[in-house]
Amino acid sequence: MIKKILVSQPKPSSDKSPYFDIAERFGVELVFRPFIKVEGISAREFRAQKVNILDYTAVVFTSRHAIDHFFTLAKELRINIPEDMKYFCVTETIALYIQKYVQYRKRKVFFGTTGRVDDMIPTMVKHKTEKYLVPMSDVHNDSLTRLLDSKKLQHKECVMYRTVSNDFTDDEVKTFDYDMLIFFSPAGIESLTKNFPNFEQGDIAIGCFGPATAKAVNDAGLRLDLEAPTEKYPSMTGALQHYLLMQEDE
Repeated sequence: MIKKILVSQPKPSSDKSPYFDIAERFGVELVFRPFIKVEGISAREFRAQKVNILDYTAVVFTSRHAIDHFFTLAKELRINIPEDMKYFCVTETIALYIQKYVQYRKRKVFFGTTGRVDDMIPTMVKHKTEKYLVPMSDVHNDSLTRLLDSKKLQHKECVMYRTVSNDFTDDEVKTFDYDMLIFFSPAGIESLTKNFPNFEQGDIAIGCFGPATAKAVNDAGLRLDLEAPTEKYPSMTGALQHYLLMQEDE
């Protein structure tokens, strides 16, 4: 019986999160505790990449982390971002986050609707004269590079932040007692094996989001009990709710 679930993400800021509905409906305790954290690289590390931000006329943001570290680095490097800089974001939520740093103007902020970079490409192609800068994590693949190359867009990828293990304290290790663990990235699985080198899964259920995370679970020799997204359950909360319903029926 699953009574206590560790969700390896920050606690939702809204009380209306589906996670809280799940906790109430199924009488489970949800603990939000990220296994990883994101930290910016230093100005010196960025300079070593020989990228000049002002050589570019548009920036592609795939996350709020990218926005935070782009503007933080610009400030550290004493770079004034031009007012006519354009921003292309994978979702409207990420686009609106830009307001934290610059005045939001629809004529210079563009966003997709699905959260997938592919969905943003047609808009970028309409602005094919732009020179695109793409801030990324140190952990990334070349799929975006290949996609932009295929559309003959001028672009440059650069690392602006890194993903590191959010290490557990001794007390957290001692009280690590969960019926289910939910992960959202391969780095989360790496953090689990780093913090708990003698981890034995036993009856602990493991859920994950995304094929790369699923592969990391299997590569670590762990049993994967719940995988999202699926055609029927595109969100982790939907998949988790279905899983708990199935557990009730057993």
